[in-house]
Amino acid sequence: MTAIRSLAYAARGLALLAALQTAPAFAEDPALIQKFGGAAGMVKIVDDATNIWLADPRIKDTFDDINLVRFKKHLSDQLCELVGGPCKYTGRNMYEAHKGLHLNTAEFNALAEDLQVAMDKNHVPFFAQNRLMALLAPMQHDVVTRP
Repeated sequence: MTAIRSLAYAARGLALLAALQTAPAFAEDPALIQKFGGAAGMVKIVDDATNIWLADPRIKDTFDDINLVRFKKHLSDQLCELVGGPCKYTGRNMYEAHKGLHLNTAEFNALAEDLQVAMDKNHVPFFAQNRLMALLAPMQHDVVTRP
């Protein structure tokens, strides 16, 4: 990873922390989904992110023994709905979905970093990436179950 990309991710992290104080549960801008390529674009982003996660030694073991087709469907629906798209997430709440995984903060952060790589690959504008990350950040307390 280049120094510039590392600085960009650090800046995103700071922006994300600032946004946490005011982030609503869902995007208020109905056009935001278009910055992700619509519902079909979100499916592509989730597919790319999943491939990155499966190759990332920090978190790849987290995906052992899960139904990847079901996982990708639920995640793309969830992210699409969060950014104001037409999708409806019908999966479990974040605590129930993650409690058996015993994830820590470093793993949560690795997942977020890799999602940003997938969004970069799909040419999602920086501000739209930050908006999605701000919407996801409050879920950390339900996803991370160990120090």
